[in-house]
Amino acid sequence: MQEQLVFIIGAPRSGSTLLARMLGAHSEIHAPAEPHLLTPLAHLGYYERVDEAPYDPIISQLGIRELVPALPHGEADYLKALRSYTDDLYSGLLANTGAHLLLDKTPAYALVLDFAARLYPNARYVVLTRHPMAIWSSVIESFFDGDHEMAHKHNPVIERYVPAIAKFLQDPPVPIHHIPYESLVKAPEEHMRSVSEFLGIEFEASMVNYGDGQSQNAAARGLGDPMKVATEKRPTTGSLAKWAEQLNGRPERVAQCRSILNRLDDADLATWGFSRQEIEDQLAAVDPAGPRAAGPKLSRHVLERKLLLALRRRVGENWSGRVVRRVREICDLLLR
Repeated sequence: MQEQLVFIIGAPRSGSTLLARMLGAHSEIHAPAEPHLLTPLAHLGYYERVDEAPYDPIISQLGIRELVPALPHGEADYLKALRSYTDDLYSGLLANTGAHLLLDKTPAYALVLDFAARLYPNARYVVLTRHPMAIWSSVIESFFDGDHEMAHKHNPVIERYVPAIAKFLQDPPVPIHHIPYESLVKAPEEHMRSVSEFLGIEFEASMVNYGDGQSQNAAARGLGDPMKVATEKRPTTGSLAKWAEQLNGRPERVAQCRSILNRLDDADLATWGFSRQEIEDQLAAVDPAGPRAAGPKLSRHVLERKLLLALRRRVGENWSGRVVRRVREICDLLLR
């Protein structure tokens, strides 16, 4: 299975669904929805552990740390056992598709890359990077309806993903192919030819024009992806300047971007293809009094996000929180 696995490694909102759709349009690649297989396995206790669970994670960690050294071949046997589980599921996903390669595009893997490389050292890894502030702007608008403070409180994506992916690129333990998002949308055919060579397959024009006569192997949307990615027919450059436009008239968001930038390492930024000065100059060019960019058009996805955020903002203080807790109590009683 290792020889048939391709991982896309990228932060949320970095363009990984676009890249998955492009690769998934190839006749030899099957790209299902994000399976999220590896992240839980990385936190069983031998490498990482969860902090809260319906079992005792501390006892579990102590147990697995004693169990693995007692195996005939130690960690190698442990990884082999885990690989048996994931191999069976991956091969099941690939069965009856007519494809030779299976694409796993799960952004959370970027935070467990050491484990992924141990488990699948012979798989191929396609690493996607994008302007950090473009990612952050997309996270705010796509998932938090423009609420930058709640977005950062919920998940400081940039501070988590930039160092993790930079480390992976700086000292790659596995076969890696790096694609910058900005370059991908400007020269999609060039990149698809290059990644095809990396994967050992022939380039197909459908990889660029992935929306024309969709292949049955084309990638499903990722969890939480807005609908736009599913309606485009080929890569466009329309999103490249969007992040800066969304900062016009929002000095508080510019200040947050500067705060995030100050927590990033220069070497990590350079590995991603950007310099601190470049980003600072772009932030300085934002018009604090300029007209604010229009929000996303109303859609089912946007309405769902607005409703969830409205409930979450004061869920611990108002009637909605009491209702949610009461419904949970009733469900617990019914399901007990």
